[in-house]
Amino acid sequence: MTRLTGLRSLPRNFREFLLGVGVFGSGDFSHTLLILYASRMLGPAHGAARAATLAVGLYTLHNVFYAGSAYVSGWISDLVPNRKAILAGGYALAGLTAIFLTSTPTTLWLLGGLFVLAGIYVGTEEALEDSLAAELIPKEQHGMAFGTLAAVNAVGDFLSSLMVGFLWSAVSARAAFSFSAVLFFLGAILILRLRK
Repeated sequence: MTRLTGLRSLPRNFREFLLGVGVFGSGDFSHTLLILYASRMLGPAHGAARAATLAVGLYTLHNVFYAGSAYVSGWISDLVPNRKAILAGGYALAGLTAIFLTSTPTTLWLLGGLFVLAGIYVGTEEALEDSLAAELIPKEQHGMAFGTLAAVNAVGDFLSSLMVGFLWSAVSARAAFSFSAVLFFLGAILILRLRK
């Protein structure tokens, strides 16, 4: 009961923020899935073994851009007062990435571009969610708020793994990424509508 009271005591705009994060997170599949995706796309042209090696290389590229974009997004958020617009932009970039994934690209260059976009959006997302959360809540509620944010992200990870995995195996990769794209754009809209 005390925990529920604590959650209700969090500012309303922070709870709205959690809704946007939760919706986005429910489509945010594990990016290691991109290795499998790239292996399948590159397999016909390069053979299974070389395609797997290239896919791992693309994931390394993804991680380089992930680290760089987390730093750059954090730096920009210190200069630009409208953090919610930057976070919403990151969510929308995720939606565009998912849409491009539905087009089943088969060339190394197109897949490389998609891995770069995926790295940029996840870096932006991780850097900005925490900084925007800190802006929305008073310091005396940081413990409860950040714990709740972590819980929402964990539930989102579980739901996205369940739904994206199910759609991938039962329907198609295109259906799985389309599902993610819808949730990514919806999350971006919810963050943009957030009251300060």
